[in-house]
Amino acid sequence: MNIKDILLGKPLKNNEISHEKLSRLWGLPIMASDAVSSVAYAIEEILLILIPSMGLLAFHTLPYIILPILLLLIILVLSYSQIIDHYPNGGGAYAVAKENIGKTASLLSAAALTIDYIMTVAVSISSSTAALVSAFPLLHNYKVIISLICVTLITLINLRGVREASKVFGLPTYIFIISMVILIICGLFRLITGTLNPIDYSSPILPKETMQGVGILILLKAFSSGCSAMSGVEAVSNAVPSFAKPSTRNAKHILFMLGCIIVFIFGGTSIIAIHLQVAPIDGHTVLSQISSAVFGHTFMYYVIQVFTSLILILAANTAYNGLPQLLYILAHDGYVPRQFSSRGTKLSFSNGILFIFIAASLLIIGFKSETHRLIPLYSVGVFISFTIAQYGMYKKWLTIKERNWQYKSWINGFGALVTLVVSVIVFSTKFIDGAWILAIAIPSIMTGMYFIHKHYTAIGEQLRLEKFNPYYNKDAATSTQCILLVHDINKPFLKAINYANSISNNITALHVCRHPEHASQLRKQWEDLEIPIELKIIETPYRDIIKPMDDYLWQRERELNHGENISVIIIKFITAHWYDNFLHNQTTYFFSQHLSKHKNISTIIMPFHYMLDDKHFCKK
Repeated sequence: MNIKDILLGKPLKNNEISHEKLSRLWGLPIMASDAVSSVAYAIEEILLILIPSMGLLAFHTLPYIILPILLLLIILVLSYSQIIDHYPNGGGAYAVAKENIGKTASLLSAAALTIDYIMTVAVSISSSTAALVSAFPLLHNYKVIISLICVTLITLINLRGVREASKVFGLPTYIFIISMVILIICGLFRLITGTLNPIDYSSPILPKETMQGVGILILLKAFSSGCSAMSGVEAVSNAVPSFAKPSTRNAKHILFMLGCIIVFIFGGTSIIAIHLQVAPIDGHTVLSQISSAVFGHTFMYYVIQVFTSLILILAANTAYNGLPQLLYILAHDGYVPRQFSSRGTKLSFSNGILFIFIAASLLIIGFKSETHRLIPLYSVGVFISFTIAQYGMYKKWLTIKERNWQYKSWINGFGALVTLVVSVIVFSTKFIDGAWILAIAIPSIMTGMYFIHKHYTAIGEQLRLEKFNPYYNKDAATSTQCILLVHDINKPFLKAINYANSISNNITALHVCRHPEHASQLRKQWEDLEIPIELKIIETPYRDIIKPMDDYLWQRERELNHGENISVIIIKFITAHWYDNFLHNQTTYFFSQHLSKHKNISTIIMPFHYMLDDKHFCKK
């Protein structure tokens, strides 16, 4: 057993993917960790804005901010449930924008969501590390290392497969949700019975004087800060294919359950916070003060504190389910490298998971795992995607005009307007603190996606084969055995088969099958074109194409007579620029490395050049 098997476990076959799908029981905590962790601190974010300006008046104003947030949350849940119905293949805001708004809007939502998911990991891990360091000050100089270890552990667990990750992360999330429900029920009971008194601070926390004429911008800023409670709602619609069948129904149920949990926790903690008149203070979070007031320093208080800290780490896991699925869809559409569409040995989108690990690790190192330096970049992207999704669904109802389309369009139109306002406020208020980086990062990512798509489109045009018309003279061929590795019937294949027929009259086309549907299409196309050579298809249930090819060649090599050899032809794409290589799988290199172990096999690299400008266009 090698190190990979020890770390990731036994490889899974293609037909085992159904066992890796998320049920409602384990799908809820996987998708809820980010949203629930945001809810736990949303009330504190609001008070941090209101109290310095308004003092005690903040608690009278708080309901007028909480209620619109809850209303907007309900609108988003209803909207994303409709998105799940109409876009069961996932993609969320990207899929909505692609169909109803246009290419630019879809790329904007994809870029914004990509940044938001990565920031979710970096911020969550850094916040958890900060909580640990505050408890153990001696670890302060090791913050970055601790954060990187946490990211590595979460990445490894996700690489082991969705089913294992859901069981590891599911239980702590459920414990946190249940403990919060108990806290709210007990707090409301004590409030009704009159045994819960406002917190009496030993030193004056609230300002004695408040600003004259509280500005609308302060209220809007507090509202936008409280909207962090909605972060993570979109993750369910992005990952619909990850749920067990019926995936659409299960995804909607999880979304509704998630919405109910957010409303209950956010609404309940807000009511208790208003009654207690909780003020944010250093070293003692609002949630900590609420739980202390309700339970005292009993067992339940420490349960909430421990699992609050733990939920911050688990919040990062939502990104590990949402972003790889989004990258898979983008890869199929040709906007990111094709490698993101491949599943790993545990049937997870391992390349997407590793991308999150690398990007989040770089952010943690670059910002030295300082939460306050990362926060300005956080949550802007998700509100951009909210706005695009809402407006896209609004346009969809105006186009299809299905049953009850009028009230649906009003809901999504209002939601688009409110989320647009929040997006502008969040971005403008955080601009100076670091959000200006997003003004560069998002357009840069969109530009990269555009050029990647242009690259793949140009290559597809050059590879397309309109007619199979080989130009070889079979009578002039020699008796050398020849094996031609084939994936598709296209121009590179035609060039390779012409060469093979020039050196041999004993040719076998070998296709190692990772996807049975593709193999069936290849065989049918082979028969329709009446290609006059043998097609050998080898199935590989573990998606490893190297070993099955190697085993087949060892078998053929054992059957050789003394002095005979086999020529293996491999097609290699020669790109126009060195950086284009990052967009293609380097399978030719791995094939040639393994073939070099065979004594009686010659490897022939058949180059096929493609260029992205007409003056260098190569037709051969």
